[in-house]
Amino acid sequence: MGSRASTLLREEEIEEIKKETGFSHSQITRLYSRFTSLDKGENGTLSREDFQRIPELAINPLGDRIINAFFPEGEDQVNFRGFMRTLAHFRPIEDNEKNKNATTSEPLNSRTNKLLCLKDDGWCKYFR
Repeated sequence: MGSRASTLLREEEIEEIKKETGFSHSQITRLYSRFTSLDKGENGTLSREDFQRIPELAINPLGDRIINAFFPEGEDQVNFRGFMRTLAHFRPIEDNEKNKNATTSEPLNSRTNKLLCLKDDGWCKYFR
């Protein structure tokens, strides 16, 4: 368990993830805790098998499709940043016009980006 302390997120990483995904600081730290508890190999990544050990996904008829959303074609591991980017697409659509800024890109949970993820048999352009 001592090795986990060395893999804690730095504040600047949390801030970058907040800007990129729209999750709050507390949501990111809570999801990081869940991510590390699923990381049975303690290597900073999750495999398909790690996801399959989640009981709710194992019994879900769409479980395989949900799991596949986390992995770019040909990849068999996902790091925390990729995990968060995928989860961001599942966040509810917010009123992005209020938060839109000319210097920032469109949020991952925007209608446009969600539709792009549906293209090409459900593979999101961000994971290619």
